[in-house]
Amino acid sequence: MNAQKIRSKYLEFYKKQGHAVVERAPLILTNDPTTLFTGAGMQPMIPYLLGEAHPEGKRIADSQTCLRAQDIDDIGDNRHTTFFEMLGNWSLGDYFKEEQIGWMWTFLTEEIGLDPQRLYVTCFIGAGRYNIEKDVEAAKFGQKKFAEKGIDAKMADIGSEEQGAARGVNPGERIFFYDGSKNWWSRNGGPETTPVGDPCGPDSEMFYEFDFILSMIQNLLKIVIRNCDCGRFMEIGNNVFMAYKKVAEGQFEPLDKPNIDHGSGLERIAAAVNNDPDVFKISLLWPIIEKLQDLSGKDYASHTESMRVIADHLRAATFMAVDGCVPSNKEQGYVMRRLLRRAIRYSFDLGIEQNFLEEVVPTIADLYEADFPEVKDNRG
Repeated sequence: MNAQKIRSKYLEFYKKQGHAVVERAPLILTNDPTTLFTGAGMQPMIPYLLGEAHPEGKRIADSQTCLRAQDIDDIGDNRHTTFFEMLGNWSLGDYFKEEQIGWMWTFLTEEIGLDPQRLYVTCFIGAGRYNIEKDVEAAKFGQKKFAEKGIDAKMADIGSEEQGAARGVNPGERIFFYDGSKNWWSRNGGPETTPVGDPCGPDSEMFYEFDFILSMIQNLLKIVIRNCDCGRFMEIGNNVFMAYKKVAEGQFEPLDKPNIDHGSGLERIAAAVNNDPDVFKISLLWPIIEKLQDLSGKDYASHTESMRVIADHLRAATFMAVDGCVPSNKEQGYVMRRLLRRAIRYSFDLGIEQNFLEEVVPTIADLYEADFPEVKDNRG
């Protein structure tokens, strides 16, 4: 199943659950001066998560394009991209934890066919200093879904990522409780750094365990815990239970109407469906790699980093152009210029010195214009 099909199945699935499917917001939000780009699927939804009525109702779904320029130095590994799509759905004071956890489990295991034996979950361990309880409720809903597939999912208290790395994993453990550095959602980290006035809350992340990495390390006595950046487990989705608002430093109040904010990275889910942790081998990126191989006469295996950087940066710059950005020496234009310069530098590593953008950008447009009419409209 390719990424385009996963996107359409997700939107259709949530439409069946009563959600209005809305168009993506532009990468550059004119009504949010606090950030250069739309960096999260929920960013355009903040007014509605705070209580403003959405014109399409209380249940919303979309596939939101996002750009995180702060990740630019991570590009080159098998899973980071500056540009990505976030499959999202929201409950604006309507359904809450049980429905969302059940629907996402159904989507992952039945709609797109992920093996439940490869799935793991993290939840929030609580923050006593802020009177925020451990999220046992979400964990139990997840445990119930595992049980329906014949899996006895044991729970484990972890705390920080460092504590998890030292502890390791015991047999049968599938649900792990982490502190606010990992399982608390706000626009700026854990409870202590959540901006005053922002909605926030515990989250429950879903992870997929990859086959070949498992076989490499199955005999190790200790492994890095699920919520790591080691490559064995890849986060494929996050259910945010937006139940609080930070009203002052150290003070949180329950929202009158709790919200669901869910986001799943399309590229990472597609990698999980492929059972290959290299997101650059999915249907929205591999054709770009193939084009680079054709132009350079070099292969991906021996020039992996260069091809990944180029594919990511040109895909990002293409969508920035679609949304009206042009290279310049400040703000969004400077980021676009930096992406293009880095892509060109790496193209020299491949020996491509002529007709670079003219050859590659049409390949990117071909991948998106059927699903995003604005790409076709702005192709020139």
